[in-house]
Amino acid sequence: MTEAHAQLLVGIWPFLVPEMILAGVACIVFLGGTVRADRHLWAGVSLLGYVAALVALHLGPATTTPADPALAHAALLPVLFDPLTKLLQALGFLTGILFVLLSWNEVDDRQAADWHACLLILVAGIGLTAAANDLVVLFLALEMVSIPTYVMLYVPRENAAAQEAALKYFLLSVFSSALVVFGFSYLYGIAGQTNLTLILEALNAPETSARDIPLLATVALITIVAGLGFRLKAAPFHFYAPDVFQGGPTVMAALLAWVHKATGFVALLRVLGFVMPPHVQPREFIGVALSEQTPIVFWFLAVITMTWGNALALVQDNLKRLLAYSTVAHAGYMLITLATAPYLRHEAGAVDGVEALLYYLIAYGAMTVGAFAMLAYLSTPERPVDTIDDLAGLSRSHPALALTMAIFLFSLIGVPLTAGFTGKFLIFFGAMSVEADHAYLFWMLAFIGVVNAAIGGWYYLRLIAVMYLRQPLQPLAPRPNLPGLATLIVCVALTLGLGVPPGSTWLLRHVKGAAGAAETARELARR
Repeated sequence: MTEAHAQLLVGIWPFLVPEMILAGVACIVFLGGTVRADRHLWAGVSLLGYVAALVALHLGPATTTPADPALAHAALLPVLFDPLTKLLQALGFLTGILFVLLSWNEVDDRQAADWHACLLILVAGIGLTAAANDLVVLFLALEMVSIPTYVMLYVPRENAAAQEAALKYFLLSVFSSALVVFGFSYLYGIAGQTNLTLILEALNAPETSARDIPLLATVALITIVAGLGFRLKAAPFHFYAPDVFQGGPTVMAALLAWVHKATGFVALLRVLGFVMPPHVQPREFIGVALSEQTPIVFWFLAVITMTWGNALALVQDNLKRLLAYSTVAHAGYMLITLATAPYLRHEAGAVDGVEALLYYLIAYGAMTVGAFAMLAYLSTPERPVDTIDDLAGLSRSHPALALTMAIFLFSLIGVPLTAGFTGKFLIFFGAMSVEADHAYLFWMLAFIGVVNAAIGGWYYLRLIAVMYLRQPLQPLAPRPNLPGLATLIVCVALTLGLGVPPGSTWLLRHVKGAAGAAETARELARR
């Protein structure tokens, strides 16, 4: 280790202060829960922890700039704090605040401390997943997201269905982690090291052609995508989702639908080189370091995932199972961006695949968490909202809540003036903008995506019709829940605000900075 490298290793600690705050607060909550059982106390302490982490992120050091002469050494560190990392850190902390509000009255006093402490560790794992510049660190960060999830699924222990959901998720998550490690082992065998920057640098060397990439790299691509596909809920790795969503608590269904999908996609961006580290020049296209067939892999995965998810959602009557298949379908839309990203460039302000993915991830988080938050808000122990019939006549008994749920559903469909419309427009327009010898494949992909969006509109509109056109079978009387109501207000504000300027413009500017960090770094380095 050189002296410059050692100094950078010491200097990296200020960047980790937000995650250290969350870990420290988690320890306090774990220990405090053994002394006092109080959901209000530990939810409040957790909320303060997230606010403190956000403040530390804002006041902390900025990202390392290419003008820094030590940048070449910084790229060898196990963590790399670029604009993508900063975006995911801020997004993770805000997600933590949202889930504290959502779960405030959903977890009882005895289990609240353990639940909130696990959530703190999980949120810290989101930022570290984005920062990971080493295969070992990336695997540990992903496990920081997975292991607390096992506990959070099992903590309620309300019935046999909840216990079954926890066991299914645990067993299948372990299997997916094994696939990821198996793929990582091939990358280590090819490059002889675990540092992602050095691996991508070796695979993208100017003298390396597509023919020179070892066949083992393709095996690594397939196993890594399969292992992370579990987190994305991409078909055929989605089969656990409907049972786990239905059997687990509603707040956990929301967390699985959004947080795990986001970490899975960010891990793919890092490992496959869709967001290249500074000073690493892609051989020709981004994202094809492991195989020239990467876009085709994601082409087929996108088609299968969105078609299978929408087809099975059409026949569901249980709301959580319907939303589980909905999240499968939306994973398919997001996979379109990874198929098209290698062919789209940063030109004339155009939005490329990675930027469209980050935009849609954030928009999808707001509308999906909002939909699950509505189910949690409407449910009571005496009158749970489980099936489509339970929403009948909601517009008559609670018109404001029915309108809020309709906004989330319209956004999931992709109706204009919502974040979902803007996100889908970026995805499908990006596929239509591909200019390559086989561009017709991506035009076909866009067409299949639009058809699937129309199919998805059928079961979303079915829910809206039930709320507005049917008489209530049994009146709903939601319990007073101010934190839950605050969650709904935040989600609906984001769903509407990010769908039109200036909100959409503001978000696009930030995702462009995150997705184009390496591109900007190379341009500045040339100057």
